[in-house]
Amino acid sequence: MSAVTTNPFISLHADDNIAVAARQVPTGTTLEIAGHGLTTNDAIDLGHKVAVTAIAKGQPVKKFGQTIGFASRDIPAGTWVHTHNVVIGELELDYACASDIPPDPAPITGRTFMGYRRPDGRAATRNYVGIISTVNCSASTSKYAAAQFDQALLEQYENIDGIIPLVHKAGCAMQYGGDDHYQLNRVLSGFAKHPNIGAYVIVGLGCETGPGSFLAEKTGLVQLQIPGQKPEELPLILNIQDVGGVRKTVERTVEVLKELLPEANKVRREPIPVSELILGCECGGSDGNSGVTANPALGIASDLLIAHGGTSILAETPEICGGEHTLTRRAATKEVGEKLIERVRWWEEYTAKFGVEINNNPSPGNKKGGLTTIYEKSLGAIAKGGRTALKAVYQYAEPVTEKGFVFMDSPGYDPASVTGMVAGGANVVVFTTGRGSCFGCKPVPSIKVATNTPMYERMVDDMDINAGKVLDGSTVEDVGAEIFEMIVATASGEKTKSEAQGIGDEEFCPWSIGPVL
Repeated sequence: MSAVTTNPFISLHADDNIAVAARQVPTGTTLEIAGHGLTTNDAIDLGHKVAVTAIAKGQPVKKFGQTIGFASRDIPAGTWVHTHNVVIGELELDYACASDIPPDPAPITGRTFMGYRRPDGRAATRNYVGIISTVNCSASTSKYAAAQFDQALLEQYENIDGIIPLVHKAGCAMQYGGDDHYQLNRVLSGFAKHPNIGAYVIVGLGCETGPGSFLAEKTGLVQLQIPGQKPEELPLILNIQDVGGVRKTVERTVEVLKELLPEANKVRREPIPVSELILGCECGGSDGNSGVTANPALGIASDLLIAHGGTSILAETPEICGGEHTLTRRAATKEVGEKLIERVRWWEEYTAKFGVEINNNPSPGNKKGGLTTIYEKSLGAIAKGGRTALKAVYQYAEPVTEKGFVFMDSPGYDPASVTGMVAGGANVVVFTTGRGSCFGCKPVPSIKVATNTPMYERMVDDMDINAGKVLDGSTVEDVGAEIFEMIVATASGEKTKSEAQGIGDEEFCPWSIGPVL
């Protein structure tokens, strides 16, 4: 990829027949792109595409050296390329599982971050106390209990980042013991067991399909114990119907939390190897420059973390469609590649049941930012995963145990996707955005990376890093190194912009896959 400050367009690959605008370009601009002299026939907005050569109707439109769609009409050189002259078409992909396995990066040792070491040996980057609501019916009760702990009270516990009510809209009207039930269990237990949760209490209604007792028994939940107390003297599960209503349950939950807070506060940060970081990679509000700046820069940071022995998770299965062959080829084994293909096929069948096309994604905002098809969006999104071998594929919210680059099946909806990765163990999230997503995700810090400078400057209170510098001549490698350093600093306690604003209470969003009964 070349980024030339005197040229308003960036050429990404020698095989491409388009280039991407690094800034707004007016009609009639004469310039040379990738060795082709041309004059623009249209005004081209930031992140949008221009035809470098003439593209005949039916011919593939190429970006990143890959097909992102097909010309729906003849497209003269210098013409704006977007939804008005490009259709998605059918791709013939050669998956060739494990045919191009990259070598493991040269190991980097000795780097540490300042984190919390849990009794079971796991590493935490934050220290929250959680109220885990089993069902929507106990959501308000959980919120009321958390609201009793104002900032003045929490200031007595300097090592606790806050009390977070993990509330959601599910928990009932699902098949008891079915896929949805077990998937919700994976999410709730994943958060309860997460190293960033120092203590928790479960709050339920009592008659829901997904009761707290089933959750605790099936997932082996245990609670932080108070010295001198027997386990049964500290309720793990408080059901509103058993305790005697909302008010009494709030009061009892507050009593339990007040007993837990001093114990949860005893932790101290200490040096922990960077190899114990698990990174969740997410993109949202993407634009045409996401795959040019922020996403490949995050890919560099991902590779650096893996070189240090850490783990990096890529997710959002609907947003790898059309580019999945680039992942199957670098799968560490044929079985890993085939597992990824199976997830893609599942999504094709799942969406077809509801008459939905996966190309409904990109969103209107994505398209306004220059993304034309799901193929283009997918290829740019995959860049977050860097260039190392794909070591494993996980179900949604499944515990991530493999080191290196892995994939987790999830929807493309940002809150649901990140919820799954955090439930799986991610203890830091990097979130790239072109349109300006303001995402936070307690109990895990979320680093925001802007794909372009105008949005970064407009939303500077929400963006942590400006990858738009790549459009002005900085290298992707330099921005990637900046992201990696911020991952380490954030894991050590430095607050992100979303944390500084208290964002993250509302983004807990377990994915529900089945019918509501």
